[in-house]
Amino acid sequence: MQFDAFKSSLAGAAPPAGTSLPAQALWWQAKGDWHRAHRCCQDAHDGNGAWAHAYLHRVEGDAMNAGGWYKRAGKTPSTATLDAEWEEIARANLAA
Repeated sequence: MQFDAFKSSLAGAAPPAGTSLPAQALWWQAKGDWHRAHRCCQDAHDGNGAWAHAYLHRVEGDAMNAGGWYKRAGKTPSTATLDAEWEEIARANLAA
């Protein structure tokens, strides 16, 4: 799926079919449902899931928890804007 189509899907009621759990997490977070997004991350047991999980804790303002998830993902904690990191993670997941 292309990023623009994924972003446009935010107008819908659910993430696009076949979207990975980390991408679903980003989708739900963008819709304002942090808890549902967090559940998606908890069910994703790979590096991209850990990266999305780190992002969610960053959104929450829990830098310590986010740091642990960035480490699991093999990523340096982000200093980008939240919107820029959301797009970076979404693009990485949609390309996977």
